[in-house]
Amino acid sequence: MALKKKSSGGGGANWMDTYGDMVTLLLCFFVLLYSMSSISEEKYAALVMSFNPMAQQTITPIPDASTDGPSSDPGQSGVAPTDDSEDRNLKTQEEIDADIAALFQSLQEFTQSQSQSQNITVQQGGGKIYISFNQAVFFDGESSYLRPESYPVLDSVIEMLSGVKSSIDEIRVLGHTAQASPNRPNRVSVDRTLASGRATNVVVYIQEHSDLDPGRLISEGIGQWRPVASNDTREGRAANRRVEMIISGRDLAAEQFQQAVGLPGVSVQ
Repeated sequence: MALKKKSSGGGGANWMDTYGDMVTLLLCFFVLLYSMSSISEEKYAALVMSFNPMAQQTITPIPDASTDGPSSDPGQSGVAPTDDSEDRNLKTQEEIDADIAALFQSLQEFTQSQSQSQNITVQQGGGKIYISFNQAVFFDGESSYLRPESYPVLDSVIEMLSGVKSSIDEIRVLGHTAQASPNRPNRVSVDRTLASGRATNVVVYIQEHSDLDPGRLISEGIGQWRPVASNDTREGRAANRRVEMIISGRDLAAEQFQQAVGLPGVSVQ
Protein backbone atom coordinates (compact mmCIF):
# COMPACT_ATOMS: atom_id res chain seq x y z
CA MET A 1 0.00 0.00 0.00
CA ALA A 2 1.48 3.33 -1.05
CA LEU A 3 2.02 5.99 1.57
CA LYS A 4 0.39 9.34 1.06
CA LYS A 5 2.70 12.35 0.97
CA LYS A 6 2.10 14.86 3.68
CA SER A 7 0.68 18.10 2.48
CA SER A 8 2.95 21.11 2.85
CA GLY A 9 -0.03 23.11 3.95
CA GLY A 10 0.21 25.52 1.01
CA GLY A 11 0.96 29.17 1.44
CA GLY A 12 4.51 28.94 0.16
CA ALA A 13 4.43 32.61 -0.81
CA ASN A 14 2.94 33.94 2.40
CA TRP A 15 6.16 35.85 3.12
CA MET A 16 5.27 38.15 0.26
CA ASP A 17 2.31 39.46 2.22
CA THR A 18 4.51 40.41 5.16
CA TYR A 19 7.11 41.97 2.86
CA GLY A 20 4.45 44.01 1.04
CA ASP A 21 3.03 45.28 4.33
CA MET A 22 6.50 46.36 5.46
CA VAL A 23 7.19 48.23 2.22
CA THR A 24 3.82 49.97 2.47
CA LEU A 25 4.55 51.04 6.05
CA LEU A 26 7.97 52.36 5.05
CA LEU A 27 6.43 54.33 2.21
CA CYS A 28 3.88 55.85 4.58
CA PHE A 29 6.65 56.68 7.05
CA PHE A 30 8.73 58.58 4.47
CA VAL A 31 5.69 60.38 3.11
CA LEU A 32 4.91 61.49 6.65
CA LEU A 33 8.49 62.71 7.15
CA TYR A 34 8.35 64.66 3.90
CA SER A 35 5.05 66.26 4.79
CA MET A 36 6.42 67.34 8.17
CA SER A 37 9.58 68.80 6.63
CA SER A 38 7.60 71.00 4.23
CA ILE A 39 4.88 72.15 6.59
CA SER A 40 3.99 75.78 6.11
CA GLU A 41 3.84 78.33 8.88
CA GLU A 42 0.12 78.90 8.30
CA LYS A 43 -0.72 75.17 8.54
CA TYR A 44 1.37 74.79 11.68
CA ALA A 45 -0.38 77.76 13.30
CA ALA A 46 -3.78 76.30 12.38
CA LEU A 47 -2.76 72.96 13.90
CA VAL A 48 -1.69 74.59 17.14
CA MET A 49 -4.88 76.66 17.33
CA SER A 50 -7.00 73.54 16.83
CA PHE A 51 -5.47 72.02 19.98
CA ASN A 52 -5.33 75.26 21.97
CA PRO A 53 -7.74 78.00 20.82
CA MET A 54 -6.34 80.34 23.50
CA ALA A 55 -2.82 80.21 22.11
CA GLN A 56 -1.30 83.53 20.99
CA GLN A 57 1.06 83.83 18.09
CA THR A 58 4.31 85.66 18.82
CA ILE A 59 7.27 86.54 16.60
CA THR A 60 10.73 85.72 17.91
CA PRO A 61 13.23 88.35 16.76
CA ILE A 62 16.46 87.18 15.17
CA PRO A 63 19.50 88.53 17.04
CA ASP A 64 21.47 91.13 15.11
CA ALA A 65 25.25 91.08 15.38
CA SER A 66 25.21 94.89 15.54
CA THR A 67 23.08 94.91 18.70
CA ASP A 68 23.79 93.87 22.25
CA GLY A 69 23.37 90.22 23.00
CA PRO A 70 25.14 86.89 22.65
CA SER A 71 25.52 87.37 18.89
CA SER A 72 27.08 90.80 19.18
CA ASP A 73 30.79 91.45 18.91
CA PRO A 74 31.77 94.20 21.36
CA GLY A 75 35.26 94.34 19.92
CA GLN A 76 34.15 94.84 16.35
CA SER A 77 35.42 98.02 14.78
CA GLY A 78 36.60 99.43 11.50
CA VAL A 79 35.03 99.50 8.06
CA ALA A 80 32.76 96.64 7.00
CA PRO A 81 34.01 94.92 3.85
CA THR A 82 31.88 95.61 0.80
CA ASP A 83 30.61 92.98 -1.59
CA ASP A 84 32.58 93.46 -4.81
CA SER A 85 31.66 90.07 -6.30
CA GLU A 86 29.90 91.68 -9.27
CA ASP A 87 32.95 93.79 -10.15
CA ARG A 88 35.20 90.77 -9.76
CA ASN A 89 33.07 88.63 -12.06
CA LEU A 90 33.03 91.30 -14.76
CA LYS A 91 36.80 91.81 -14.79
CA THR A 92 38.86 90.63 -17.74
CA GLN A 93 42.49 89.55 -17.40
CA GLU A 94 43.58 92.61 -19.36
CA GLU A 95 41.75 94.90 -16.94
CA ILE A 96 43.25 93.09 -13.96
CA ASP A 97 46.77 93.42 -15.34
CA ALA A 98 46.18 97.10 -16.06
CA ASP A 99 44.95 97.68 -12.50
CA ILE A 100 48.01 96.00 -11.00
CA ALA A 101 50.31 98.02 -13.26
CA ALA A 102 48.54 101.25 -12.24
CA LEU A 103 48.82 100.25 -8.57
CA PHE A 104 52.56 99.68 -8.98
CA GLN A 105 52.95 103.09 -10.60
CA SER A 106 51.00 104.79 -7.81
CA LEU A 107 53.06 103.04 -5.13
CA GLN A 108 56.28 104.09 -6.80
CA GLU A 109 55.17 107.72 -6.98
CA PHE A 110 54.06 107.62 -3.35
CA THR A 111 57.37 106.15 -2.23
CA GLN A 112 59.37 108.79 -4.06
CA SER A 113 57.31 111.53 -2.45
CA GLN A 114 58.06 110.33 1.10
CA SER A 115 60.77 111.93 3.19
CA GLN A 116 61.86 108.45 4.30
CA SER A 117 61.76 106.98 0.81
CA GLN A 118 65.03 105.15 1.49
CA ASN A 119 63.12 103.00 4.00
CA ILE A 120 60.45 101.90 1.48
CA THR A 121 61.14 99.97 -1.70
CA VAL A 122 58.66 98.82 -4.35
CA GLN A 123 59.29 96.12 -6.96
CA GLN A 124 57.15 94.19 -9.42
CA GLY A 125 57.41 90.76 -11.00
CA GLY A 126 55.36 87.70 -11.88
CA GLY A 127 52.04 89.50 -11.50
CA LYS A 128 52.94 90.54 -7.95
CA ILE A 129 54.00 93.76 -6.26
CA TYR A 130 56.59 93.62 -3.48
CA ILE A 131 56.75 96.43 -0.93
CA SER A 132 59.43 96.40 1.74
CA PHE A 133 59.13 98.67 4.77
CA ASN A 134 62.17 99.16 6.94
CA GLN A 135 61.56 98.68 10.67
CA ALA A 136 61.94 102.42 11.20
CA VAL A 137 58.76 103.02 9.19
CA PHE A 138 56.46 101.00 11.46
CA PHE A 139 58.10 99.85 14.70
CA ASP A 140 60.51 100.71 17.46
CA GLY A 141 63.32 98.29 18.23
CA GLU A 142 62.21 94.95 19.71
CA SER A 143 58.58 96.09 19.51
CA SER A 144 55.62 94.84 17.48
CA TYR A 145 53.37 97.84 18.18
CA LEU A 146 52.78 100.19 15.28
CA ARG A 147 54.22 103.66 15.72
CA PRO A 148 51.71 106.50 15.24
CA GLU A 149 54.01 107.85 12.51
CA SER A 150 53.21 104.75 10.47
CA TYR A 151 49.49 105.48 10.23
CA PRO A 152 49.66 108.01 7.35
CA VAL A 153 51.84 105.62 5.35
CA LEU A 154 49.44 102.72 5.84
CA ASP A 155 46.42 104.93 5.16
CA SER A 156 47.87 105.96 1.79
CA VAL A 157 48.69 102.35 0.87
CA ILE A 158 45.19 101.24 1.92
CA GLU A 159 43.59 103.89 -0.28
CA MET A 160 45.54 102.69 -3.30
CA LEU A 161 44.73 99.04 -2.57
CA SER A 162 41.02 99.76 -2.17
CA GLY A 163 40.93 101.43 -5.57
CA VAL A 164 41.81 98.14 -7.31
CA LYS A 165 40.49 95.61 -4.77
CA SER A 166 38.47 93.70 -7.37
CA SER A 167 41.74 92.89 -9.18
CA ILE A 168 43.64 91.74 -6.09
CA ASP A 169 43.81 88.06 -5.27
CA GLU A 170 45.78 88.24 -2.03
CA ILE A 171 47.70 90.62 0.22
CA ARG A 172 50.36 88.79 2.21
CA VAL A 173 52.26 90.59 4.98
CA LEU A 174 55.54 89.07 6.17
CA GLY A 175 57.37 90.02 9.37
CA HIS A 176 61.17 89.76 9.44
CA THR A 177 63.76 90.16 12.16
CA ALA A 178 67.56 90.34 12.26
CA GLN A 179 69.92 87.97 14.02
CA ALA A 180 71.12 90.01 16.99
CA SER A 181 74.35 88.07 17.43
CA PRO A 182 76.28 86.96 14.34
CA ASN A 183 77.44 83.79 16.14
CA ARG A 184 74.16 82.75 17.78
CA PRO A 185 70.63 82.51 16.37
CA ASN A 186 67.84 84.35 18.13
CA ARG A 187 65.69 82.54 20.65
CA VAL A 188 63.06 80.81 18.56
CA SER A 189 60.09 81.85 20.71
CA VAL A 190 61.14 85.50 20.85
CA ASP A 191 62.11 85.66 17.19
CA ARG A 192 58.93 84.06 15.82
CA THR A 193 56.63 85.92 18.20
CA LEU A 194 58.12 89.30 17.35
CA ALA A 195 58.00 88.65 13.60
CA SER A 196 54.43 87.32 13.71
CA GLY A 197 53.27 90.17 15.92
CA ARG A 198 54.59 92.79 13.53
CA ALA A 199 52.95 91.19 10.49
CA THR A 200 49.69 90.65 12.37
CA ASN A 201 49.47 94.23 13.62
CA VAL A 202 49.91 95.56 10.09
CA VAL A 203 47.14 93.26 8.84
CA VAL A 204 44.89 94.24 11.75
CA TYR A 205 45.32 97.92 10.92
CA ILE A 206 44.54 97.30 7.24
CA GLN A 207 41.43 95.28 8.08
CA GLU A 208 40.13 97.83 10.59
CA HIS A 209 40.65 100.80 8.27
CA SER A 210 39.61 99.45 4.88
CA ASP A 211 36.82 97.67 3.05
CA LEU A 212 39.18 95.02 1.69
CA ASP A 213 38.05 91.41 1.94
CA PRO A 214 39.56 90.04 5.19
CA GLY A 215 39.79 86.62 3.56
CA ARG A 216 42.45 88.02 1.24
CA LEU A 217 44.63 89.39 4.05
CA ILE A 218 47.32 87.03 5.35
CA SER A 219 50.04 87.59 7.96
CA GLU A 220 53.17 85.47 8.38
CA GLY A 221 56.08 85.61 10.79
CA ILE A 222 59.31 84.68 8.99
CA GLY A 223 61.74 85.75 11.68
CA GLN A 224 65.47 85.95 10.96
CA TRP A 225 65.53 83.27 8.29
CA ARG A 226 65.30 85.30 5.07
CA PRO A 227 67.87 88.06 5.43
CA VAL A 228 68.54 90.49 2.60
CA ALA A 229 71.83 91.70 4.06
CA SER A 230 74.57 90.50 6.37
CA ASN A 231 73.87 90.57 10.10
CA ASP A 232 77.51 91.35 10.78
CA THR A 233 76.97 95.10 10.43
CA ARG A 234 74.50 97.53 11.99
CA GLU A 235 73.28 98.62 8.58
CA GLY A 236 72.74 95.04 7.49
CA ARG A 237 70.71 94.20 10.59
CA ALA A 238 68.61 97.33 10.05
CA ALA A 239 67.85 96.19 6.49
CA ASN A 240 66.83 92.73 7.71
CA ARG A 241 64.38 94.13 10.27
CA ARG A 242 61.56 94.79 7.87
CA VAL A 243 57.95 94.15 6.96
CA GLU A 244 57.15 93.00 3.44
CA MET A 245 53.83 93.26 1.67
CA ILE A 246 53.25 91.01 -1.33
CA ILE A 247 50.23 91.96 -3.45
CA SER A 248 49.11 89.30 -5.92
CA GLY A 249 47.02 90.13 -8.94
CA ARG A 250 44.24 87.76 -9.93
CA ASP A 251 44.84 85.00 -12.45
CA LEU A 252 41.51 84.18 -14.10
CA ALA A 253 42.81 81.00 -15.71
CA ALA A 254 43.95 79.67 -12.33
CA GLU A 255 40.62 80.62 -10.74
CA GLN A 256 38.67 78.78 -13.42
CA PHE A 257 40.87 75.71 -12.97
CA GLN A 258 40.32 75.75 -9.19
CA GLN A 259 36.58 75.96 -9.69
CA ALA A 260 36.60 73.16 -12.28
CA VAL A 261 38.50 70.68 -10.09
CA GLY A 262 37.07 71.89 -6.79
CA LEU A 263 40.40 72.92 -5.27
CA PRO A 264 40.19 74.91 -2.00
CA GLY A 265 41.01 78.58 -2.21
CA VAL A 266 39.63 82.06 -1.82
CA SER A 267 36.19 82.24 -3.35
CA VAL A 268 35.77 84.76 -6.14
CA GLN A 269 31.98 84.70 -6.06
